[in-house]
Amino acid sequence: MVPAYNEAKRISGVLSRIPDFVDEVIVVDDGSKDETADIAERHGANVVRLPKNRGKGAAMREGVKKATGDVIVFMDADGQHDPAEIERLILPIAENRADFVIGRRVIKEGRRSLIRKLSNFVTTTLLRLKLGVDIRDTQSGFRAIRRDFLPEIESERYEVETEILIKAVKMGARVAEVPVSTTYEVETGHFRFEDIVRFLKTLLRY
Repeated sequence: MVPAYNEAKRISGVLSRIPDFVDEVIVVDDGSKDETADIAERHGANVVRLPKNRGKGAAMREGVKKATGDVIVFMDADGQHDPAEIERLILPIAENRADFVIGRRVIKEGRRSLIRKLSNFVTTTLLRLKLGVDIRDTQSGFRAIRRDFLPEIESERYEVETEILIKAVKMGARVAEVPVSTTYEVETGHFRFEDIVRFLKTLLRY
């Protein structure tokens, strides 16, 4: 599943590299003002169009309603993830070694902004303490989860990564982490400082 907002420049490159073994590709167009949805449809994706921008969490919630698979893979539309590595994500689940697998980002190209470095360090440290899980990149958007452990999504924006992790662990999911290559560009992502505040509220709420 690919939540997307104004990603007409990159969505084609992402969808064209999704492996053939993937049964369904769902793109949730989160109120984009460009041709993101049209391009996704031309690539054969099942496109869910939201009339206005609601945030990553809201887009994922709507996409889950359309998904039919036993294992759901989430990935960003901005090109930072390599779709070819989906196999690496789902392997621990297929081998029954995990129920939830997070892709630990290893920077292949580009550079992560200071605010992202700081926020990821803080959020990951706090979540490790809260949940007792040995995960070093809790905020990665490249992840696979067995549908039985996918909780109801309530978050609207980037705090969704935290919400799903906390709820899945409390549901008894076995969580694993695998390294994945990551490419950062100047324009990549729509992260804002207020998302750190949203994370802290989510951490306390669940």
